[in-house]
Amino acid sequence: MTKWVYSFGKDKNDGDSSMRNLLGGKGCNLAEMAGLGLPVPPGFTITTEVCTQYYDNDQSYPDELKGQVEEALAAVENQMNAKFGDSSNPLLVSVRSGARVSMPGMMDTVLNLGLNDETVKGLEEQSGDARFAWDSYRRFIQMYGDVVLGVDHHEFEEVIDRYKRETGLRQDTDITAEGWKEIVAEYKAVVERETGNPFPNDPQEQLWGAISAVFKSWMVPRAITYRKIHEIPESWGTAVNVQSMVFGNMGEDCSTGVAFTRDPSTGENYFYGEYLINAQGEDVVAGIRTPQSLTKQGREKEGSDLPSMEESMPEVFKQLDEVRLKLEKHYKDVQDLEFTVQKGNLFMLQTRSGKRTAKAALKIAVDMVEEGLITQEEALLRIDPQSLDQLLHPTLDPKANKDVVTKGLPASPGAASGKVVFSSEEAEIQTNQGEKVILCRQETSPEDISGMHAAQGILTSRGGMTSHAAVVARGMGTCCVAGAGELHIDVVGKTITAGDRTIKEGDILTLDGSTGEVMVGAVDTIQPELSGDFGTLMEWADGRRRMKVRTNAETPLDAKAAREFGAEGIGLCRTEHMFFDQARIQNVREMIFATNEADRRAALEKLLPEQRADFAELFEIMSGLPVTVRLLDPPLHEFLPHSQEDIDNFAQVAGIPHEKVRLRLSELHETNPMLGHRGCRLGITFPEIYEMQARAIFEGALEAKAKTGQSTAPEVMIPLIGTQAELDILRKAVENVAASVFEEKGETLEYSVGTMIELPRACLTADEIAQSADFFSFGTNDLTQTTLGMSRDDAANFLPAYVGHGIYERDPFASLDVDGVGRLVELAAHGGRQTNAGIKLGICGEHGGDPASIQFCESINLDYVSCSPYRVPIARLAAAQASIKGEGLGKPKAAEAKKAA
Repeated sequence: MTKWVYSFGKDKNDGDSSMRNLLGGKGCNLAEMAGLGLPVPPGFTITTEVCTQYYDNDQSYPDELKGQVEEALAAVENQMNAKFGDSSNPLLVSVRSGARVSMPGMMDTVLNLGLNDETVKGLEEQSGDARFAWDSYRRFIQMYGDVVLGVDHHEFEEVIDRYKRETGLRQDTDITAEGWKEIVAEYKAVVERETGNPFPNDPQEQLWGAISAVFKSWMVPRAITYRKIHEIPESWGTAVNVQSMVFGNMGEDCSTGVAFTRDPSTGENYFYGEYLINAQGEDVVAGIRTPQSLTKQGREKEGSDLPSMEESMPEVFKQLDEVRLKLEKHYKDVQDLEFTVQKGNLFMLQTRSGKRTAKAALKIAVDMVEEGLITQEEALLRIDPQSLDQLLHPTLDPKANKDVVTKGLPASPGAASGKVVFSSEEAEIQTNQGEKVILCRQETSPEDISGMHAAQGILTSRGGMTSHAAVVARGMGTCCVAGAGELHIDVVGKTITAGDRTIKEGDILTLDGSTGEVMVGAVDTIQPELSGDFGTLMEWADGRRRMKVRTNAETPLDAKAAREFGAEGIGLCRTEHMFFDQARIQNVREMIFATNEADRRAALEKLLPEQRADFAELFEIMSGLPVTVRLLDPPLHEFLPHSQEDIDNFAQVAGIPHEKVRLRLSELHETNPMLGHRGCRLGITFPEIYEMQARAIFEGALEAKAKTGQSTAPEVMIPLIGTQAELDILRKAVENVAASVFEEKGETLEYSVGTMIELPRACLTADEIAQSADFFSFGTNDLTQTTLGMSRDDAANFLPAYVGHGIYERDPFASLDVDGVGRLVELAAHGGRQTNAGIKLGICGEHGGDPASIQFCESINLDYVSCSPYRVPIARLAAAQASIKGEGLGKPKAAEAKKAA
């Protein structure tokens, strides 16, 4: 027979902390505390498997459950020497949720269950306090009515507010026992009026109503949203914990509180928390009374005159402090505690790993290593790599008021406020005048790069997590919210419509790129701080990781930022971004409009000095570290003028008749440019383009070598290769240019030629292509598009529904689709190594900064990952974690990496 119910407590304890998946976080930790001999009120846990059964079987329970609950309840009655439902000696219980990971406030709780018109008299007699008993009863009706019966809690609050107005009382604490009796009667009337049924008096009916309510709360909208945000699978379910009540509101020798074993905001090692005398747990968080600090140190920090628990209840505080030290030493992590003091006796109601800021997490991890509590490896595994974003970008002040108008995709972290502008040109003008601006577009294009660089933040109504706006913003470390589809951005009319609200150019908007929130008005931000703990942890990470971490960068600013963040070279320099500079776009367009090779070469000659200077500066900054330069990749139409004004200006400067310009624009139009005349296809049809770029690379490398004395080994990457023949032709062209440059300059340098693997055919024939390649760099942005047959710029319209239906676990453009795209990457890596054992393998798509994707890269033994500059620290830590996990698992196969991810 399946065991559905597990007891915890001093006399009967069935579980421990290793049973988290079955008992949930709360249940397993209550059992663990009981096993440590700590004062835990006895109870029992209904397992997460019951939750799964409940939803798989039309919200019905396993046949054996009722009997097991009755048996476990009887054990609690024996330990507490009380009887559930007994009118003279009633046992009261709480019913709480408990998923395997903490979901604070997302699911439901019921306290004081078991009270009715008879048992309240028994509680009154036991406690000797009529006011306490009837206050407990009204709390129960209010909570049960709201959580189980669906009566709006405002209905109950209105009853109390009206009573206080009529009696001239100010606080709930001023209400007498007789007052609570009147309110209880009114509460029951409210329930019957709102539900059509009287409030249930049968304790068994109450119990099963509360158990069902907790299971149902697993699927309420707020819990579903929380799970999506934190990527918690729906299939995990929640446990239900039924625990005997202890009361912090029976008098002045009673209290209740919440505590952390260290400060969760700063990581300081002192006992942090709050308590209230003569109160129940919800009073601490409800804001009805001002909580008091646990410690004298905390009270002084807050500048409070209210006595701390350390001062007002010194004996109990000493016990609690001992429990704090014992639990932190046992769990080797910061603990979030809930406790109640009843008649001077301490009871522990919960312990769990404490949520903390990224800054606190770093300090706590480093301090615990120095204290000998944990190892460096444990410290590294303890930090969520994604949380480092908090340390690298400004964040919104959590205390600030926010007027949120919509929510888009959190495309690039950070927070920014500024004036709304609708064009790249206006963003530059305003910034040069000292204004801070938010660039608002339906979607961005490469031509917007200068305005994107000038803006404090970027907002788009279209596009996904790997759209142009998102990718470029992350590379620059600029806050970005993309795909805010509820907004109508009218670039011509210079307005944004959000429902019935209109935002005009010059109005102030605030973006939170970490949550996707868009707010009207300025919201205070907090600037990031990189403490010494950050450097210490990164040093440990670098000592434990196997894979190298490079950056995607093509500007000196990005390259310098990446070096400061610890990048070990450039894994992707997108040369097309250099062409969009206003000073050179005219020459690029003249090259494209040329109708013969001689004219193209003449235009390219004008671009050569600028490209050479670009590369020389990057090589200087990288000072001997590897630099992978991708030759021109996008289709030529991306560089062409589109608006009539731009077309007119180009024609006038270039001296080309308007008719010829329009004709050439028509000739270059492509129905599907993403799969059109781009990448290596440009190099095959217009070899002079790649020849100019190769010359600029080699001359720039020699120039940088002369300046720095550091020899660099450029890595020339040919994009969009699908066949070995394409690579053979273009490799030969690059080698010919290299030989010519070396002969002209009288010196040589090491270099390599490889390709970006971004087509399924390239993956399937990687064994052939590798015979002509020195390296593969997996361009997983385009490989995901070509494998899934899905445009990353348009997929934002339907991908959330796909993730919601479980078709994909995550957005495949944000986290690698291991089963599909990952299998192709693994196949290509294996094929490449079969025919070229020394081939270097890396990844340079956006997935190179995603911890789950990095875990996969480690599992198939890639040599490096490359990501945007501000994700370099994240990748360094994630690579270290992947390496540690790989050693622990005996190096998992790629098929297993999905589970690890």
